[in-house]
Amino acid sequence: MDQLALLLLLLLGAVITVPLGDRLGLPAPVLMTLGGIVLALLPFVPNVNVPPEYILPLVLPPLLYAAVQRTSWRQFTANYRPILLLAVALVFVTTAAVAGVANAIVPGLPLAAAVALGALVAPPDPVAATAVAGQLGLPRRLVSVLEGEGLFNDVTAIVLYHVAIAAAVTGTFSWGGAVGQFFLSAAVAVAVGLALGWVSKKMMSMLGDATLQTGLTLLVPFASYILAEELHGSGVLAVLTTALLLAGTALDADDVLGRITGQTFWHVVDTLVTGIAFGLIGLELHTVIRAAEGREGQMIGWGVAIVAVVVGVRLLWLLPTTWLAQKMHSLRDENEEIPTSWRETVVMWWSGMRGVASVALALAIPLTTDDGKPFPARDEIIFIAFCVIMATLLVQGLTLPWLVRKLGVTADTDAEHKLEHDLAIRAAKAARRRLKEIEATEELPEDISERLQRGALDIGVRISPDLLDDERREWWVQRAERVAAMSRVQREMMSAARREVLSARNEPGADPEVVDRVLRQLDVRSLR
Repeated sequence: MDQLALLLLLLLGAVITVPLGDRLGLPAPVLMTLGGIVLALLPFVPNVNVPPEYILPLVLPPLLYAAVQRTSWRQFTANYRPILLLAVALVFVTTAAVAGVANAIVPGLPLAAAVALGALVAPPDPVAATAVAGQLGLPRRLVSVLEGEGLFNDVTAIVLYHVAIAAAVTGTFSWGGAVGQFFLSAAVAVAVGLALGWVSKKMMSMLGDATLQTGLTLLVPFASYILAEELHGSGVLAVLTTALLLAGTALDADDVLGRITGQTFWHVVDTLVTGIAFGLIGLELHTVIRAAEGREGQMIGWGVAIVAVVVGVRLLWLLPTTWLAQKMHSLRDENEEIPTSWRETVVMWWSGMRGVASVALALAIPLTTDDGKPFPARDEIIFIAFCVIMATLLVQGLTLPWLVRKLGVTADTDAEHKLEHDLAIRAAKAARRRLKEIEATEELPEDISERLQRGALDIGVRISPDLLDDERREWWVQRAERVAAMSRVQREMMSAARREVLSARNEPGADPEVVDRVLRQLDVRSLR
C-alpha cells in the first residue's frame, strides 16, 4: 500500500464513520482515530510521510473556518468571559502545571522543553469538542462555550509553544520579548484577518456565481493562515478573524442556491478533513513506538502522570471559575451562556479532548538545537504528548456519551421551541408587511390578495404550527395534506421531466452543455 492508497482509505473512512458513529452512538473522530491505530498496527501499511510543518497549515484552516460557520460574533462577545478564562487563562495554567511536573519527573528535560510540552498538550481540540458535543444533544450554552474555547485556545497555546521552542533551541529567554511576541502576533493576525475578510467580501459581490463564491471561501482560510504566519502573526487567529467577519456579514437573503451550495460544500470539507486529521493521529502510532525504544514502562508512567495533571487541572480550574461566572452572570450579564449546574460543569470538564493541533506541534519539534546538539528529550516529549492525546481522545471521547446520559444533561428544548416560535412570527409579519407595501402601490385582484394573505401566514405556520389555535390548526393540517399531495405529484412530474432531459444526453447530435443548462433550470425550479 502506498501513500495515495492510504489517503483514499482515510477519505473512505471519513465518510463511513459518520453513519457508523450515529448508529453506535459514538463520535466519528474517535472512530477514525481507532481506525488509524488499527491501520498503524498492520505490517503492510506504510508510515505517514507528511512533513510536520505542513500538518497545521493544511488541516487547521478549513476545520476552523467550517467551525466558525456554526457560530457568530454575537455568541463570542456574549461569552467572552468564560471563553477567555478557558482559552487563555486555563491554557497558561495547564502549561505551567505540566511543565513543572514534567521537569521534575523526566530526567534531562530542561524547563524550556517542559514548557513546550505543556503548551502542546494544553489546548483541547476544537474539532473533537464540537464534533462530539454536537452529536450529544447538549445545551446550546455548553456547545457555545466549548466551541469558543476550542477556537481560541490554539492561539494562546501555539504562541507559547513557539516561545518555548525558541528558548530551548537558542538557550536564551526573555520575558519581555515573549510578552511582546504574544501581543505582536495577535495584532498582526487580527489585521491580516480583517483585511482578507474585507477583500473577500468585495470579491464575492463581484463574482456573483455561487460556485465561484464557494471556491473563493475554500482559498480564503488558507490565504489568511499563510499570510499571517509569513508576517510572524498567529495563523489560527487570522483565520478566526476572517471567518467571523464573513460569517457576520449580511449576505443576500434571496441567494438561496448560493447559501445551500456553500453550506453543503463546507459540510463535505469538514467531514473529509476531520476524518483525515483524526485518522492521522492513529497512524502516528508508528512514531510513538519508535520514540519509546524499549522504555515503554517508564515512559508510560510519565505519560500517566501528565495525563492526570492535564485532566485534574481542568477540573480544579472549572469548579471555581464556573462558580465565579455564575455569580457575575447573575449580577450583570443575562445573555452570557455558561454552565448552570455541577452536572454541566462535569460534562465540560470531560469534554477537554486533545487532538490535531497537539499532534502537529509534537511532531514539529526540531531535531537539533542551534549548537548542533539533539533537542533535549524530544522522544520523551512526543511519547508523553501522544499518551495525553490518546487518553483524552479515546477514553473521554468514548465515555462522554455515557456520562451525558448518566447525568441527564440535555438541550433546553423549550427555549429552542420558543425561539423557533418567535422567529416564525417575525417571518410571517415581515411577509405581511411587504404584501401591504405592494398592495399600496399595485392593484391586486381580490382572490389573489386573499391567497397571498394565507401564504404569509403559511410562512410562519410551516416553521411553527403553534401559531394557530386548535381549530385553525386542524384546518391547516388538512390543507397541508392537500398541498403535500399536490407537491408530491409536482415532484413526480419534475422527476419525469428531468429523466427525459437526461436521456437526451445520449442521443445523436445532442449538445451536453445545452442539456446540462436545461437540467440546471429544472433543478433550480425543483429546489425553489
